[in-house]
Amino acid sequence: MRAAGATRTPDEGAGTTRLDGRVERGNRTRRLILRRTVDIASVEGLEALSVGRLATELRLSKSGVFALFGSKQELQLATVREAARIYTEKVIGPAVELPAGVGRLWRLCELWLEYSRGRVFPGGCFFYEVVAEFDARSGPVHDAVVGAQRDWTAFVEGTIAGARDAGELRADTDIPQLAFELVALMETANVVSVLHDEETAYRRARVGIAARLRGAATDSSRVPQVP
Repeated sequence: MRAAGATRTPDEGAGTTRLDGRVERGNRTRRLILRRTVDIASVEGLEALSVGRLATELRLSKSGVFALFGSKQELQLATVREAARIYTEKVIGPAVELPAGVGRLWRLCELWLEYSRGRVFPGGCFFYEVVAEFDARSGPVHDAVVGAQRDWTAFVEGTIAGARDAGELRADTDIPQLAFELVALMETANVVSVLHDEETAYRRARVGIAARLRGAATDSSRVPQVP
């Protein structure tokens, strides 16, 4: 054991530097791989992911990719976690910057529609794709997808509850029902836009969301008009 205050020898310092360098390179490679896997999965599904494909496309060794994830299942789970991180960054984080109320709820819906319209993931909403892929299956990947979907629903419901508690939605607002309808409008816009490669569906979703919120708001002027 080194005495308190003792300094490292040059060899020890060099060893630490080499270790830190390997860790950082590994982290960069992991980020590179996951950026590719979320894109693939949003279009083709999580089952389309493979160590061989990623190694070829990213010009990495198969052994290097495998060492970072260990199995296809762990690669899939890591991909779901990375997609959730990006989703939080693009949709949830900016929404919570606003105070609780109808404004935050409207902003949340707008951010989600822009997340889909802007093709943060090339296949549209990442979770819409993988939910359809794993909804009737079982196992850890199914459970991770279910968990992500439940977290999103709970967040929408919590945002609605915050608006109601702030007095900006009627006291008798059915929170789960309103959340279901808002999510349904957003997801329908996503699937129609991806299927037909057009953006009209996003305006239709905004019109529907605005109408639903005006009907539930204590002051309809809090809900923006959709041009």
